[in-house]
Amino acid sequence: MRALITSKAARRVLRPIAELMDQRIERQVRRIVAEASLDASQQELKRLRARQRPLELFFDGTGRGASRLPSGPHLNRTIKELAQVTGDAAGAERNVAQAFRLLIGMEALGVGRIAGGTMNICGKLAAVPLLDPPNDEVLEIGTLYGMFGASLIRMLERAGRDPRLTIVDPLAGTQLQPGATMGEDASGTPVREAAVRTNLALAGAAGAATRIEQGFSEDPEVRARVSDRSYGVIVVDGDHSAEGVAADLEWAERIVAPGGIVVLDDFGHPKWPGIEEAFEKHMATDTRLTFLGQVAHSGYLRASR
Repeated sequence: MRALITSKAARRVLRPIAELMDQRIERQVRRIVAEASLDASQQELKRLRARQRPLELFFDGTGRGASRLPSGPHLNRTIKELAQVTGDAAGAERNVAQAFRLLIGMEALGVGRIAGGTMNICGKLAAVPLLDPPNDEVLEIGTLYGMFGASLIRMLERAGRDPRLTIVDPLAGTQLQPGATMGEDASGTPVREAAVRTNLALAGAAGAATRIEQGFSEDPEVRARVSDRSYGVIVVDGDHSAEGVAADLEWAERIVAPGGIVVLDDFGHPKWPGIEEAFEKHMATDTRLTFLGQVAHSGYLRASR
């Protein structure tokens, strides 16, 4: 019997059956291996997701309304725009990287948040030092929680400057914008001077020495107190209506130092068309401001020297 099964004729007859059995066994083994691999992969994915969630809290919009994790194309575009406006490609990439890390750190330690999108904020923080303002006097019109001003102090100090910051803001408990219902802030923090002072303290001695004028930028008394010097940098980020921006630009024209920088926040943003409208009207006048360009929804102007 054994000789019959092992004969050449028998092997030829049995070969198709053996191959079929091998194929079925191989498919079964592959299925078992695949199921085991898939199950292991799913378990590993679950573990990775569980570990990733705490890290996401550093960058997502929870407690600030906007994600702080920009896409690669947005990041590269901001660096390119900044290089075009400042003429410093190497400095643009370096400063954007430093500004991004600073933004994450400030919001992690501070009270409230910094208003604006990630690239908008990083663009402003990166641009001002690279544009080399003629003096270290900085005026911020509209501050929310003071965290941007504190961050700008840090960026200017990194460039070897000695910034002296003046802030004008109503600090009315909530963010104010004519024609817009802002509601409770995403951070859950009231807009008041105590919060601003806490955040400015993160910038050390220069932050603690910041001069705060509580009130509206169109108030003659506020203007009189703040117009006691010429500013190397003026950040216009208050009333976003065409009328409000026009008034702030008119004031900035008078108090910006020769060669000084004026930053128009949210310039070109579709939500705030009044900013560009006011800009176009102002630039049609006999102004001493020259438009340098735009970086991530902020416009940059320089006063004639």
